[in-house]
Amino acid sequence: MTVRAVLAALLLGLCSVGCTAPSSGASTATTQTASPAPRTGIVRKVVDGDTVDVQLGRRVERVRLIGIDTPESVKPDAPVECYGVEASHHLAELLPVGTEVELVRDTELRDRYGRLLAYVFRPSDGLFVNLAMAADGYANTLTFPPNVTFADDFVAAVATARQAGSGLWSACADPTSLFDAGQ
Repeated sequence: MTVRAVLAALLLGLCSVGCTAPSSGASTATTQTASPAPRTGIVRKVVDGDTVDVQLGRRVERVRLIGIDTPESVKPDAPVECYGVEASHHLAELLPVGTEVELVRDTELRDRYGRLLAYVFRPSDGLFVNLAMAADGYANTLTFPPNVTFADDFVAAVATARQAGSGLWSACADPTSLFDAGQ
């Protein structure tokens, strides 16, 4: 699916629910009711398998990929988990430093750690990075409603990777124990 097709589907889906702009007196800065146009930025650093730093204008934002979770590789006071390093390396292969990306938001702007939440696309070839990480066997699903636009796609991609024994699904003794919904 091309970036334009995914963006069109995302915008149409969100607009069918309600396309009103948030009021200036909104009670929370993390919730919005309409999806803004995608933001284009440049990858500055891959933090781990599901987090990147992206240059947006003059600032660098820490961006958490919506809908997926990868094994930990840099969490303070925690051991590196099975396939955590591999997931980080795979994301770095998909998004080398200097890569242009389009960030598409869902309903919530930020997570509880202040990271920008986004679906990440590579405009050069239309790659949907979040989905590629799941399909390639480097991630499990992680769904936090109301950010569910592509949840079914992630579930299907993980199921296919798991059945094929791709990536962590064959490399780790108990892959489901790696994922904690509180991350």
